[in-house]
Amino acid sequence: MSFLRAYTKPRVFAAAVIGSLVVGALLGILARGTGATTLTEVLHQIGSIFTTLLQIAVIPLVFTAIVVGITSLRGLGGGRTAARLGGRTVLWFAITSFIASLIGIAIGKLFNPGAGGLGAGIAATAKNADKAAKSVSDWGSWDAFINGLLPQNFFSAFAEGNTLQVLFLAVVIGAAAYSLGDKAKPFVDFTTSVFEIIQRYLGWIVRLAPLGIAGLIGAAVSNYGDALFRPLLSTTAAVYVGCLLVLFVVYPILLKFVAKISPTTFFAKAGTAIQFAFASQSSAATLPLTRQAAVNLGVEPSYAAFATPLASATKMDGCAAVFPAIGAIFIANLSGVQLSIGQYVGIVVVAVLGALATAGTTGWLTALTLTTAFIGLDAKQVALGIALIYSVNPIMDMMRTATNVAGQIVVPTIVARAEDLLDDTVRDAPAPKAQAEPVSA
Repeated sequence: MSFLRAYTKPRVFAAAVIGSLVVGALLGILARGTGATTLTEVLHQIGSIFTTLLQIAVIPLVFTAIVVGITSLRGLGGGRTAARLGGRTVLWFAITSFIASLIGIAIGKLFNPGAGGLGAGIAATAKNADKAAKSVSDWGSWDAFINGLLPQNFFSAFAEGNTLQVLFLAVVIGAAAYSLGDKAKPFVDFTTSVFEIIQRYLGWIVRLAPLGIAGLIGAAVSNYGDALFRPLLSTTAAVYVGCLLVLFVVYPILLKFVAKISPTTFFAKAGTAIQFAFASQSSAATLPLTRQAAVNLGVEPSYAAFATPLASATKMDGCAAVFPAIGAIFIANLSGVQLSIGQYVGIVVVAVLGALATAGTTGWLTALTLTTAFIGLDAKQVALGIALIYSVNPIMDMMRTATNVAGQIVVPTIVARAEDLLDDTVRDAPAPKAQAEPVSA
């Protein structure tokens, strides 16, 4: 039991995942060098089971996360002030996500991860190779988009696993539940319970990640050799560069010219939260530090108590803006697909409007799934791309989460300045020696 408790700690788990990457690569090299087809098949089966277990949760996760996210906005409190604060907060979420997604696309095009890598090999091994090889240019038609958006009935979207249609239904149903207020409380409570169950399920599956990753990487190395690591390395580097630009260029500009706060002061008082986010890879675990950092920067405590929890679930510039843009380009390149201008616009749209679905530790997974579904990439190729990304996800997630948490502090300070809820005396005072203790991840 003590081993299991230690295993679930972020650093231990990250080490286990990285170790499985090494073990999988060694097994793959062994299978490739000796021609051991049985070992390759076993590794492939392990990876396939892990990928399937992840796929099971995607559709219910998307639906429940969006419904819960929309209905939770009612917790703002009554009155026009709460509505204005909530509206302005969400608006700045969208603005910063828009900027971050553009940076993600630009960096993705610059690094072009996956280009000339495994595209042909992956398409050849896909069960539906004909679908994988088909161009997604058809999605440039608005007629095709509308027809793909509207399900024939409520249940068909779920039965067919159409993520885009489920997204549409979730937004409509979430808005209806929000408008009904207390009358919809039983439904909201039930949906919240389902969402928590899915989160727990994913938590269990994620613990299997080292085993699944060893199988995926092992089978990939056995089949493709060292061609695997070039696209993963370029993808990881692109994510870091994109997030660093948001963290140390975009945020300081907004702080300096909009919130009227020195970036030096910001990083001095928010540094603990950002560093813990980098180590823990969890916005939720960092939430007490995030809230305290906002308060230390002069944000009125009651507004900070509302804005930072909302931001921790829906404000993820690293996971839901920079990363999905780069991840979509990576998967498209692996699949041999040339993205159109309309599809790049779609990436930005999802980054701005899809934040409600990026809750908890699965934010990157949901964001990437939503993005790739919206722009029409083949589901099988997406699942395989996600599985490959999972092998280096802990390394990516450190930078993504640090960016997420920084943004979750930046936006409340911007809104607090606009609403005259920022105390400059508190902002300029030395940070308290005792910070809020982070909850366990």
